[in-house]
Amino acid sequence: MRKDTLLVELGTEELPPKALKSLAQAFADNLEQGLQAADLEFSDLVWHASPRRLAVTIEALVDQQSDKQVEKRGPAITAAFDEQGDATKAAQGWARANGISVTDAQRLKTDKGEWLLHVATIEGKPLKALLPNLVEAALKKLPIPKPMRWGNKKTQFIRPVHTLCMLYGSDLIKGSALGLHSARTIQGHRFHGEKTFELDSAENYLSALTDHHVVADYQLRQKMISEGLQAEAAKHHGNVNLEQDLLDEVTSLVEWPVVLVASFENEFLEVPKEALIYTMKGDQKYFPMLDSDGQLKPSFLFVTNIESKDPSQVISGNEKVIRPRLSDARFFFETDKKHTLESRLASLETVLFQKQLGTLADKSRRISTLAEKIAQRIGADTTLSARAGLLSKTDLMTEMVMEFPDVQGVMGMHYAKHDGEDEVVANALNEQYMPRFAGDALPHSPVSCAVALADKLDSLVGIFGIGQLPKGDKDPFALRRAAIGILRIAVELKLTIDLVEIVEDARQLLDEKITNTDVNEQVVDFILGRFRTWYQEQGVDIDVIQAVLSRRPTSPADFDARVKGVTQFKTLPSAKALAAANKRVANILDKNSVSEDHVVNEALLVEAQEKALAEQISVIRSTLEPMFIAGDYVAALAELSSLSDAIDNFFDNVMVMAEDESLKSNRLALLLALRSLFLRCADISLLRHD
Repeated sequence: MRKDTLLVELGTEELPPKALKSLAQAFADNLEQGLQAADLEFSDLVWHASPRRLAVTIEALVDQQSDKQVEKRGPAITAAFDEQGDATKAAQGWARANGISVTDAQRLKTDKGEWLLHVATIEGKPLKALLPNLVEAALKKLPIPKPMRWGNKKTQFIRPVHTLCMLYGSDLIKGSALGLHSARTIQGHRFHGEKTFELDSAENYLSALTDHHVVADYQLRQKMISEGLQAEAAKHHGNVNLEQDLLDEVTSLVEWPVVLVASFENEFLEVPKEALIYTMKGDQKYFPMLDSDGQLKPSFLFVTNIESKDPSQVISGNEKVIRPRLSDARFFFETDKKHTLESRLASLETVLFQKQLGTLADKSRRISTLAEKIAQRIGADTTLSARAGLLSKTDLMTEMVMEFPDVQGVMGMHYAKHDGEDEVVANALNEQYMPRFAGDALPHSPVSCAVALADKLDSLVGIFGIGQLPKGDKDPFALRRAAIGILRIAVELKLTIDLVEIVEDARQLLDEKITNTDVNEQVVDFILGRFRTWYQEQGVDIDVIQAVLSRRPTSPADFDARVKGVTQFKTLPSAKALAAANKRVANILDKNSVSEDHVVNEALLVEAQEKALAEQISVIRSTLEPMFIAGDYVAALAELSSLSDAIDNFFDNVMVMAEDESLKSNRLALLLALRSLFLRCADISLLRHD
């Protein structure tokens, strides 16, 4: 059987840069699934992508499916033949359907009986017959939210398509997809060399494109850009401000990357660097350069898609493009400084946060009061927290933030410092939004923490309070991100806050606006529910998370301590037996009603093993109490593991369900006391030991 390299390439108009990578990966995944479902073996599959193409190369792909033997069971022998031994109509019909006679059929014998059997050989289909449908199916499953039509064609795709190439080795596979017939035609670079060329072999795909000024290997192209940016920055004694999202986007914008350096006037550096960086990155896809102290240099790097004979013209053109944008930023900055943030409070009354929850002014006042309450709980300065909360949304009314929304917070910080606000207050205006994304930094000061928590809690309680809970992937107010932010701040900064208390603080401030009577419980459960995803991403076992969640500890820092304690406990030699014992105890107590205040009567302890267990529980309880208070669950569970032998001996020698009702009740009380100790940490009975 032949094995060779297959190329499938779709040539298009410029594809959306932010979607290119995901489209290419999805195309490869879909095609791979199709090949596997068709039982077409191959050794490796690689996707390629550039602004004007999606492609997949598959190495050592077989040219035909293997033949298959399929067993087709017929009627049972008792139903296949009548009393005279002649084939029944059922047997004859089955035989005709399989192209044989009844006498040609084999017999299948099992413990359950005997049946007619036909072993059929299904010949494998050639790759050339299967591939067009596989490609068409792979393209149809691409994540394209808004397909378009072009010309007078009925075909729909994310952008107009011009070429389809399906090559197996040097052989062209005939077929069509998206209204195109497969050909050897490949699009070259839009500006360099030939617009199209004929490809002789799938093996030569990447090298042939390189000869035509196209680097189709996405990863290689990105590496060239990254290394080029860093090398060029080093020549100018700077560091390039790289960001993966921007790097991906620029990689998706060019086919023949060339890195160049341009500059701008020093006077623009009077504007806060964050605004200038946003302008360069967001609007022009430029890469700012920083000096060794992290300050912005009056120059930037950019990646062009052509290798110009006169690069100075390209550089000059980009400098002309960026200058008006930087001028706008400087104008906004100078204009905004003429008004203090405090003077903008009144303008917040004109902007609606949410129809039922009021204006941004209403939200700011709630954040101010809530930040003050949280500050009391975490030991932060209450006056500064209230001040920062009040000013927290005022920069949204500045010209700079209206033009460049992504600099909200950071511009509030700069304007607050210009206004002479306390530096802690100024920093809190920026840090209120932290963490902005997964892995982002956390607020640095207690005041910033108070404001950040207040902002997130007000949104959570407010939106839940009017019954607009997140559903599926719809989360317009980013409440999941807010919940994760609350957990990260509380856990990683070890803040002693209780969700029940701070959620109630937030609810009271929204009291007249709340229509959902279950808001407190729903918000607390929603926040705690984020722990599941968070810990699973860290590799924590799901049963550990569930064991802690079942106890619903509402202090995030305490929750984290319990997870760490149970994770450590699970590694102990006695953990498996203790988990099983806890499960047994839980089952017994579930089936028998025992009052929580029922205490063990020592006079009713008869057996030596129950006396020993009761004594150990009594002794260990006083040892455990300071551990529980300190939240040292690692030590507490390690201490509880010392009960393992006593528990085993109890169950081996003591009949819990004694006929004597007083003995039975006392032994149930003993088990309740035992289980209660473990439940101070987590429900150990939920742990698995596969």
